[in-house]
Amino acid sequence: MKLFIDTAEFSEIQAAYEMGFVAGVTTNPSLIVKAHRDLKEVIKQIADLVDGPVSAEVIADKAEAMVKEAHDLRRLGQNVVIKIPMTPEGMKATAILSKEDIPVNVTLIFSANQALLAARAGATYVSPFVGRIDDMSMEGMTLIQDIAEIFTKHQIDTQIIAASIRTPMHMLQAAKAGAHIATVPYNVLLASMKHPLTDAGLARFMADWQAANQK
Repeated sequence: MKLFIDTAEFSEIQAAYEMGFVAGVTTNPSLIVKAHRDLKEVIKQIADLVDGPVSAEVIADKAEAMVKEAHDLRRLGQNVVIKIPMTPEGMKATAILSKEDIPVNVTLIFSANQALLAARAGATYVSPFVGRIDDMSMEGMTLIQDIAEIFTKHQIDTQIIAASIRTPMHMLQAAKAGAHIATVPYNVLLASMKHPLTDAGLARFMADWQAANQK
């Protein structure tokens, strides 16, 4: 399973990218608003830094306008992936863009049927939101498993991005459930690196080293 970082904060992207385990970036208008940045400026800066896919979401609600926005966003970098919402108009836009060989990440997926429809419309990626499903007292990871089973059984190439990852356990469960990618907030990536035994072991090594060099 590959790891993307889910943020619009350039400092977080740069820090995670330098650690070597981040293969791409996902953003959305809400994240960009929180970062108090211009959408196109953010996407261009990220696309210039990152070699892998950078998902940028359209804000239009009609297919024709979505396609126009997509073309504008693609001019910011050839690694820009267009995020399209799972709506009838979004499916029209996905079908058009896929025929133009423009990669699409269909977002706001909450059912296996939605994922299947998006894949058949030509989506490169589908993004099921596991955390938001958990919020409704349902099992978000069961959705990842269902989609992975369907895509494997029918030899569908569309990749599954586990989105709305809230905890390190979510990240682990997504990998076990069959997600191709998990897009993870910076704080969760940092938390996933931590373990009390690692800290204790490092402290012991340092103490032994200092004791040896004081003799």
